[in-house]
Amino acid sequence: MSREPKRMEENMRGSSKLIVYIAVSAVIAILIISYIIIANMIENKKEEERLAEIEKAEKQMAEQEALIAETDNTENEQKAENEQEAESVSTQIGKTVEESSKENQEETKNVSSSTSTTKDNNTTKTNTESKTDENVNTNSETEEKTKEISFIMPVEGEIVRGFAKESLVFSETLQEWIVHQAIDIKANSRDVVKSVAEGTVTAIKNDPRYGLTVIIEHDGGFKTVYSNLLTAEFVVEGEKVKQGQTIGTVGSSATFEIADEPHLHFEMLKDSEYVDPSIYIK
Repeated sequence: MSREPKRMEENMRGSSKLIVYIAVSAVIAILIISYIIIANMIENKKEEERLAEIEKAEKQMAEQEALIAETDNTENEQKAENEQEAESVSTQIGKTVEESSKENQEETKNVSSSTSTTKDNNTTKTNTESKTDENVNTNSETEEKTKEISFIMPVEGEIVRGFAKESLVFSETLQEWIVHQAIDIKANSRDVVKSVAEGTVTAIKNDPRYGLTVIIEHDGGFKTVYSNLLTAEFVVEGEKVKQGQTIGTVGSSATFEIADEPHLHFEMLKDSEYVDPSIYIK
C-alpha cells in the first residue's frame, strides 16, 4: 500500500512540472508574438512617415514649379505689354529720331546761309573791329562755361523713395533692406521723361536691375541716369540734347522695383560719386 501513494505523488509532481513547462512556454511564445507584432507596427509607422515625407517633398516641388511657371508667365505678359505700349508711344508722343535729324539738317542749312550773309555784310569791317568782336566772343564763352549749371525735374511727380546712401530703405520687390542711391519719382506709365540739363547721351542700355536706362553726361563733372523706362527711342548714343528735351517715357522695366507703382528711377553723379539729386534739382 505504501508504493501506491508514492506513485501518485510522483505523478502529481510530474504533472506540476509539465504544467509549469507549458505555462513558461506559453509566456515565451506570447512574448515572441508580441515582439513581432510591435516590431511590425514600428516598421509600418516608419514606412508611413517616410511615405508622408516623400509626398510632402513632392508637393513642395510641385508648388515651386507652379510658382516658377507663374513668374515666367507674368514676366512674359509684362514684356509683351511693354512692347505694345512702346509701339503705341512711338506713334503718339514726341518726335522720332528721323524727324529730329531732318529738323537739325534744316536748322544747319539756315545757320549756314545766315552765316554766309553775315560774312558778306561784314566784309567792310576793319581789322580793329574784328579783333574787338573776337575778344567779346571769347569773354562771353568764358562766362557761359563758368556759369552755374541748373537742373530741372526729369518728370513731374512726387518723390516716393528718397536718396539713401548712408542708410537703408525697404524694397517691396526684394523683401529686404537695401541702399538706394537714387530718387524714385512717381509718374504715370508713358509720361514723358526729359533731360534735366544740356548734355551728351553716352549710353542707352537694358540694365539687369533697373531696366531700360539712358545716361547723359553734363558739364561740371555731372552725369544723370534715367531708369525704369518704357521707351528711349527719342535719342541715340552720342547725340547732344538740350535741357527739357524728350529722351524717353516712364515704364515698369526695372526688375528690382517691379512691385512698385510706375515711376522714374533717377540717379545723379558728381565726379563719379553718387549724390542726392533732390539737392540739385529746382
